[in-house]
Amino acid sequence: MSEDVTLKPPETPVWWRDHAPKAALGYSPARAFIAGEDARALSVNELRELWGREPLIVANAALVRTRLFGNRQHREARHFDVLELFAFIRPAQFCAPSVAGLALACGYAEPQTPEAQAQVLFDVITRLCEDLKAAPLGFRLVAQSGVRLMEKQGWPWAPLLQAVLDESQIPADYVPPPALDVWTLLEEWEDQPPEGQARAVSLTEEEVGAALDANLARAGLDERRPEQREFAQKARDIFAPKFMKDQPNMLLAEAGTGVGKTLGYLAPAHAWARKAQGQVWVSTYTKALQKQIYNDTRALFDSPHERAEQVVVRKGRENYLCLLNFQERLNGAHSQPEIIMAVLMARWVLYSRDGDIMSGDFPTWLPSLLPPSSPAHVFQTLTPSALVDRRGECTYAACPHYRVCFIEKSVRKAKSATLVIANHALVMAQAAYDLRDVARAEMEAELNGEDMQDEVATSALSRLIFDEGHHVFEAADSAFATRLSGLEAFELRRWIRGNEGRSRRGRGLEARLGDLLSGDDASKQAMQELMRAAVVLPAEGFSQRITVRTQSGGGLDPVGPIEALLVEVYGQIDIRQGEARLRSRFSADGEQGGECEAHPCLEGVALAAKTAARALAAIEAPLLALVRALEDRLSSGKEDIEPADRIRIEGALRGLERRARMLLPAWRALLQQLTLDDEPTPEGAQTIDWFSTEVIRGRVVDVCLNRHYVDPSLPLAEYVLKPAHGVLVASATLSDGIKVEEGESRDIFALARQRTGANHLVMGAKAIRVASPFDYAAQARLFVVTDVSREDARSVGAAMQALFVAAKGGALGLFTAIRRLKAVYEQINKPLSEQGLSLYAQHVDPLDVSDLISVFRAEHHSCLLGTDAIRDGVDVPGQALRLIAFDRIPWPRPDTLHRARRQHFGARLYDDALTRAKLAQAFGRLIRRKDDRGVFVMLDSAAPTRLFSGLPEGVLVQRCTLAEAITAIEKFLYPD
Repeated sequence: MSEDVTLKPPETPVWWRDHAPKAALGYSPARAFIAGEDARALSVNELRELWGREPLIVANAALVRTRLFGNRQHREARHFDVLELFAFIRPAQFCAPSVAGLALACGYAEPQTPEAQAQVLFDVITRLCEDLKAAPLGFRLVAQSGVRLMEKQGWPWAPLLQAVLDESQIPADYVPPPALDVWTLLEEWEDQPPEGQARAVSLTEEEVGAALDANLARAGLDERRPEQREFAQKARDIFAPKFMKDQPNMLLAEAGTGVGKTLGYLAPAHAWARKAQGQVWVSTYTKALQKQIYNDTRALFDSPHERAEQVVVRKGRENYLCLLNFQERLNGAHSQPEIIMAVLMARWVLYSRDGDIMSGDFPTWLPSLLPPSSPAHVFQTLTPSALVDRRGECTYAACPHYRVCFIEKSVRKAKSATLVIANHALVMAQAAYDLRDVARAEMEAELNGEDMQDEVATSALSRLIFDEGHHVFEAADSAFATRLSGLEAFELRRWIRGNEGRSRRGRGLEARLGDLLSGDDASKQAMQELMRAAVVLPAEGFSQRITVRTQSGGGLDPVGPIEALLVEVYGQIDIRQGEARLRSRFSADGEQGGECEAHPCLEGVALAAKTAARALAAIEAPLLALVRALEDRLSSGKEDIEPADRIRIEGALRGLERRARMLLPAWRALLQQLTLDDEPTPEGAQTIDWFSTEVIRGRVVDVCLNRHYVDPSLPLAEYVLKPAHGVLVASATLSDGIKVEEGESRDIFALARQRTGANHLVMGAKAIRVASPFDYAAQARLFVVTDVSREDARSVGAAMQALFVAAKGGALGLFTAIRRLKAVYEQINKPLSEQGLSLYAQHVDPLDVSDLISVFRAEHHSCLLGTDAIRDGVDVPGQALRLIAFDRIPWPRPDTLHRARRQHFGARLYDDALTRAKLAQAFGRLIRRKDDRGVFVMLDSAAPTRLFSGLPEGVLVQRCTLAEAITAIEKFLYPD
């Protein structure tokens, strides 16, 4: 437990207080405290009055505002938010968006009372001002430009920062750099030569052992764990030369918490990459783990420079800031709050490590600080999702920022890196690109009578490590699925025709590629036909037209055959979802959309599908003609193509091919099945089709046609595993957890072999299980509470409140439905705050999941409510997480897709295995160190004991009343 900040007696104000309010706010939902010359405690009602009258020093004004007023109208003074000051002085540095987060980021202990929170804000401001005063000259010069611009916009902190800069003696004759046009200050990327194919080498036990020892020494870890050494030696098997076509060296490796699996696989991976002059891809499911693995690579290198050259974090294009998007958003920023926020974001652009705005070093909480009434907040123009390239609009070499583009830097760096840290979704996409490149190279080599080059003939994904390997199935399911919705079709229209509505960037194909087609009449004709054909796709306002029902049951006035189809599909869902709900014993969630099986479809759906399929074919034909024309230009050799034009053509082809040869054919195949098949989906079918609606805040906003593989490990094996040379699938929860009786022969990795694609390889995969070194019998407790009704939300809320108080915070409440989560939050928020415990909640607080977790990690006595996203993303070592409470058993939701897979993979045994894995994954978050102590509580009295068999050895299921559990928890966590 962190020590509290000692309250200081009144003192002479430090110099900077002449430029800021004298009062700083410490706040919990039950009470508040003002520190400063007029220090005093406040009631919540008094704070509401003060909030609109007097400027205060605060941390995360947006969160405090939400807690005080919700969505009610209120007055608000211009407060001094210390998070804005932090974002300006320490751009691209991590900080949890709370007082505790600021304190920890600046080297202070966690403040645990409102009084301590208020006081520490003064200390944080002093520290930040000293940081700026001592910063290098270049940093201060750029800061000066930003301060001057923001002072004109009335930024509260500008006078203070100007005073700091005046004391730092900036030369009078300096040339001020731009405050917003920061792309002019970024370093340009350089092309990398091809690395060639890796050598066929093996690693010895001695080489792996020496590499692991060296890594541990660099990391300052004296402890030598035999479990980690065993894991590393087994992992080296995947780096042996490949001896059979379509059969990689594959290993399924379960490593319990505390084994140290990250360094366990990084050691042989880095040793092989150096010896073979090859490249290893490490893939994760969550972006948080990508960041953690990147941090762990410090142990592999003697210098930060060498690490920067050899390790790259790769993500999809939609994760990186698009500088052209940013520039155009800046051109549209006119109000004072927007310009202030733009300067803060520009400072991040300049100092970011790689421009990852979705999950890298960008402070994701920054846009939430905008006033709710500002245009940028209302229209979400300065949010990360608005500043990335999501629709394939990139013009590549034609972009004025191409030479400093973050995406291009990442792609080029990855070509020469020895370790690429990616995510499962990108790996699936990269595998598809590799196969396409190989096929195209084979065709060109055959046409030219030449041999293929080695670097083209071999996939970049020759050595793959899947960390969080239990999620590979879900990643493949998403990657190889087909989804036709109003939004997807609307995005295709906008990609082809450009923006036809509001004034925002959205250049169509003709604007992006027209100059490349000059002189080619056939290509121009194809472009014109494509523009005309795309008119049938959904246009602006499609959501209301397809989801608002008239008295006759139809849509308002659908525009085009795709919208008409979606209206008919919505009608089928209305007719059939009632029966589906009756079959389910799960209560409906207000955030969960309706669904029904596609087959047999209604006559209206079949007729509309036939018309829609013809419309898509009319788009596909000219799109394919464009693809072939551009391919011919690249391969014909009849003309000299400028390097910049070649880059543009190759970049454009990626988007054109994906839509012409993958997306549109998949959509048409889905629709054609609706027109031909009037029977239910036959048993043994490889795919399953169904219709669904998308719901946001209880309102239907879109209609979707879906096709998924029943077993997505089939395409996973075909496109990812078989071309690879070595594959490691690592996780703490790979085996299904069923206890094997003595003498019984049963493969505990059977489900993992199914879900990772190993069963589709001729020789399958090896498997190992390395147990955790932790003493779970001494460090953990598991209670199933028998006297709380899971159907009564108030009883569940009262139980969680009592458990959180008994644990003194550090508690995570997990729910299987958003509606119940919100009800419990409303019930227990105020009572917990009166006990001195802060409560945060997913789907309630104005923070994304990563920020909620970072605040929870920073405040050791806070509590957090969440759903699956919290369970999968939370990584809170130490006593910040000491209790996890589930509201009920997290059975798989019995939707159409799950029912098909349940039948395919083994009925109840499949349900049990998935649920055991979820419970084991959640339990694994509790004990992260040898000195951790944690309690796992299930509030579902009907929870079968068999579902807990996947937990580590030594964890006993104790069924008891809530009162007995609370007594045991208090005694276990606080024995003194």
